[in-house]
Amino acid sequence: MEIVAQLGSSTLTGLSYIGSLASLGARAAYDTLVAPFQRKPLRLQRAVSQAMEVGVRCLPILSLITFFIGLILALQAAYELRKFGAISAVATAVAVTMSRELGPLITAVVVIGRSGSAFAAEIGTMKVSEEIDALETMAISPIRFLVAPKFLAMMVMLPCLTIWANAMGIFGGALFGITQADFTFTRYIRASIDSLLLHDITTGLVKSVMFGITITAVGCLEGLSTGAGAEQVGRSTTRAVVMSIFLVVVVDLFFTALFFFAGNQ
Repeated sequence: MEIVAQLGSSTLTGLSYIGSLASLGARAAYDTLVAPFQRKPLRLQRAVSQAMEVGVRCLPILSLITFFIGLILALQAAYELRKFGAISAVATAVAVTMSRELGPLITAVVVIGRSGSAFAAEIGTMKVSEEIDALETMAISPIRFLVAPKFLAMMVMLPCLTIWANAMGIFGGALFGITQADFTFTRYIRASIDSLLLHDITTGLVKSVMFGITITAVGCLEGLSTGAGAEQVGRSTTRAVVMSIFLVVVVDLFFTALFFFAGNQ
């Protein structure tokens, strides 16, 4: 009975957490997409600043990681395809895998490490120093003031970063194709583009938008839930990273299954 009670308690806690995420995401979406048309202006300057931090400053490390991921994919694919005399299909394997799955997923993980944790630390520090309470005292919504600019920046920048990650992964595969599979650079890029369907690209972009919403909601919720004391900020930051990665994988599984079954109809 104790095991059943613990399982039930964990289930209720998980459902409560998901409900809090949904509530925060809905309020942030309202403040981002609807409130500006009701004379409640969004902090666009802050959103641009967040977009620079989330997107532009993430490019160097994201480029390096996804370039190597593309090269690793090409090496692994060639190891098996060579057995069937189909090494020329390396370009197709890398392009489709990056666009559908690894591009959005690796981008989300990198952004979680850089920005999701930063969201939790920033808002958690404000909560500990009672700046959140000060905003509420001045009748300023913390969601509209703090979360909405991050929400908008993440929704815009994560798909852009995903497209860049896909391109860098393909370039990484091209390095192997040129040196080991008798491709020219032009022929490799053309083979990659020809192998991609619009469905492959849109699948990855839809995932990236949902990943962005998830990362923002988790980071901000953990920040707003920070307890008293500086130690709690570190715990909130760690929990934001762990929960973001877990939920991004769950969201990825859900949409992968959704697109799979929809494509078989």
